[in-house]
Amino acid sequence: MAKRSSGGTTGVRRKQSGLEFQNLIAFVATQDPIPARAFYRDRLGLRLVSEDSFALAFEVGGTMLRVTTVKEVAKAAYTVLGWQVPNILRAAKSLEKAGVSLERYAGIEQDELGIWKSPSGARVAWFKDPDGNTLSITQF
Repeated sequence: MAKRSSGGTTGVRRKQSGLEFQNLIAFVATQDPIPARAFYRDRLGLRLVSEDSFALAFEVGGTMLRVTTVKEVAKAAYTVLGWQVPNILRAAKSLEKAGVSLERYAGIEQDELGIWKSPSGARVAWFKDPDGNTLSITQF
C-alpha cells in the first residue's frame, strides 16, 4: 500500500489528483478594471486575451492570469503574484522605464533599485498594482 504525503518527501508515493498535469490559472483582484487593464497590459506588457464584467484575462508565458473584478480588494501583507526573471537588473529597469515604482521596505537592505538579496541568494524586488496588490520579480 502506498504511503500518503502532502509534501515532496523523497521515496514516498503520493496520491495524485491529476491537477499536477493541468495548466495553472493565477488570480489577482481589482476593484476597477480600467486602471488594472492599463497597468497589466500597457505597463507590464501582458497580452489581454479577454475581458468581461467578471475579469480581465491575460496570457503570461503559457499561464492565464485572471484579474477578477470584486467589490473590495482584501489587502494582503505579502506578495500575491510574482515572476521569475533571468536578469533582475534588466527587469527592474524595464519596470521603472514603464512607470512602475519598486517598493522600499524598512528593515531590509535593498540596493539603489530596490532589489533585496535573500539569504538563499535569490534577488527580489516588489511593486504594487493600482489596487495595492504586492507583485514581485525574482532572480534565482
